[in-house]
Amino acid sequence: MAQLTMIQAISNAMDLELGRDEKVLLFGEDVGQSGGVFRATDGLQKKYGVERVFDTPLAESGIAGLATGLSIQGFRPIAEIQFFGFVFEAMDEIAGQAARMRYRSGGRYSCPIVYRAPFGGGVKTPELHADSLEGVLAQMPGIKVVVPSNPYDAKGLLISAIRDDDPVFFLEHMKLYRSFRQEVPEEAYTVPLGQAKVVREGKDVTIISYGAMVHTAEKAAEEWAKTRGISAEVIDLRTIRPIDIETIVASVKKTHRAVVLQEAQRTAGIAAEVVAQINEQAIFYLEAPVLRIAPPDTIYPFAMIEDEWLPTPKRVMSALEKVMSL
Repeated sequence: MAQLTMIQAISNAMDLELGRDEKVLLFGEDVGQSGGVFRATDGLQKKYGVERVFDTPLAESGIAGLATGLSIQGFRPIAEIQFFGFVFEAMDEIAGQAARMRYRSGGRYSCPIVYRAPFGGGVKTPELHADSLEGVLAQMPGIKVVVPSNPYDAKGLLISAIRDDDPVFFLEHMKLYRSFRQEVPEEAYTVPLGQAKVVREGKDVTIISYGAMVHTAEKAAEEWAKTRGISAEVIDLRTIRPIDIETIVASVKKTHRAVVLQEAQRTAGIAAEVVAQINEQAIFYLEAPVLRIAPPDTIYPFAMIEDEWLPTPKRVMSALEKVMSL
């Protein structure tokens, strides 16, 4: 197997699906000849032609509208939003049209669209480029939201998303694009949407997260195992809409304590939803309240104070200390 970065795994997934199904189209700002801001689409226009891989005007609402129209005509668009913070320009098409098309039409039409967008902190981008807005999307019925944390999952989840018959928002954390490599099969494979993964086994406390924060959770768990002899289980949600509550509850029944870690601001986010579902389905197995670890409820900060704002392994360990002391 090849050792791929996450951006290479994502590019490979799109290449394979464009080659497998002529109904798959890829478009967005600068995705054609230039290969995209992060080179995710490098070489794909040359390989599949300008009718299947093409640039659009700088208009996210137009990209999303084009995706809706093509999808109900039988195509499978991969629409790139150049940075997730620009998604507000396209929200009417995504939330008001594509997400509700199956319900509105009584099942006669669906919108098999993948919206790809880079996001996430730790890389010192300008304003509106790093924002974690996944909670906004996850509240919409009719749309799935995927956030991979490693190259293997990124390829398998993206292929699953492209083959899904309903809209999927695929969020790619910029810090993970080239931060490490992982063995990835050369052939096409799928990772099921809606299934979390236990990435580290443990028995004393459960840490639940997704995206780049999975690695922060793993670092904290590793440090606690070395210094405190306490065993933390780490769960990577992988899909945040729908959330795989069965895997979470099974872990909580084993460890009896949990913390939830997210990169988005604290209020009304994915962590709050996970805490609510644990309370609904596993409260009698808990020996301490479930805690959230998240940045403060402020606008995403400028680059010079970004590292102070984002959750760190030290903050995770502080939360673990509190949960374990109860």
